[in-house]
Amino acid sequence: MNIHEYQAKALLKTYGVPISKGVPIMRPEDAEAAANELGGPVWVVKSQIHAGGRGKGKFKEADAGEQGGVRLARSVDEVKTFASQMLGKTLVTKQTGPAGKQVNRLYIEEGSAIDKEFYLSALVDRETGHVAFVVSTEGGMDIEEVAHSTPEKIVTLTVDPVTGVMPHHGRSVAKALKLTGDLAKQAASLVDQLYAAFVGMDMSMLEINPLIVTKDGNLRVLDAKVSFDSNALYRHPDLADLRDLTEEDEKEIEASKYDLAYIALDGTIGCMVNGAGLAMATLDIIKLYGEEPANFLDVGGGASEEKVTAAFKIITADPQVKGILVNIFGGIMKCDVIANGVIAAVKAVGLSVPLVVRLEGTNVEEGKKIIAESGLNVLPADDLDDAAQKIVAAVKGN
Repeated sequence: MNIHEYQAKALLKTYGVPISKGVPIMRPEDAEAAANELGGPVWVVKSQIHAGGRGKGKFKEADAGEQGGVRLARSVDEVKTFASQMLGKTLVTKQTGPAGKQVNRLYIEEGSAIDKEFYLSALVDRETGHVAFVVSTEGGMDIEEVAHSTPEKIVTLTVDPVTGVMPHHGRSVAKALKLTGDLAKQAASLVDQLYAAFVGMDMSMLEINPLIVTKDGNLRVLDAKVSFDSNALYRHPDLADLRDLTEEDEKEIEASKYDLAYIALDGTIGCMVNGAGLAMATLDIIKLYGEEPANFLDVGGGASEEKVTAAFKIITADPQVKGILVNIFGGIMKCDVIANGVIAAVKAVGLSVPLVVRLEGTNVEEGKKIIAESGLNVLPADDLDDAAQKIVAAVKGN
């Protein structure tokens, strides 16, 4: 689960992390009061969307002004103007795709006198199973570009979960950022605070870009992006309340109600698969035969008929879908349960596109029999390769 910058900063502040003062607003008429509360003389007006690259982004609407999604204001009137130009408009960045995202919230923040900019993030290193800190002197830039062009400027260090953060971690971060004296002490304290926040709130990613040194010699978090492990949200009901559904795909929201792992994609072939690895292989083979998947959907190993029905309805609700591939390898998941779920869904919503079903594993013969006797116009497949070729051919009208 992702949250907005202003929400992330509010949470980090409870752990002592140094952040600038700011006020979130959702209506243009609240901009003046927010600016007066902060006092100026310089303010930063920031679009709040779940995507990076806001500063370099462009609004689709002509009346949104020519500046990006992060703007520097030097008067209260400018704050008001920017707020009216940005709220309700569609911001397009590298991460939103061409459709962009509507800006429904702004964060008005006091300006900062910047001396240096750094990059600092924490994430779960899947190879070691530890939390890793990634730091670079190249703050304010796309870290992917830094990794590609100057990988030697990125330093990664992991934290053993048994010991937690130790003094050497802070020293290593300070050394990587070439900080000395009091700034080195501040860096060590910041690492302690960020690690406590990361573990305490079950984060999956915490990115600060940039982390700045102010002209008066203090470290400050100027931007913050936070994602949480959705599987751990049951431990943090207060965090779940921060979820902004307007930032999410409606189909993904519906899928989350049934605990389905669903991600919307841009293709034409809807996929329903059990198991993340098999789902990825299914997406790959669809692309191999010249089409694009419309979604990633893993119904899981123990899905019920209700869950399968819900998954099928979500797929068919996507107007981009021109064909559906059901690919089930039954272990814990039983093929007859999948078959009954598919039939129930088709009867409930109808079937206007080609459907290919590949079943293998537990109760496979019962599942195939249920499909065959259903009277539905379903193309059976012997294996994944056969299924992929059949659905691609059906979509292309061959």
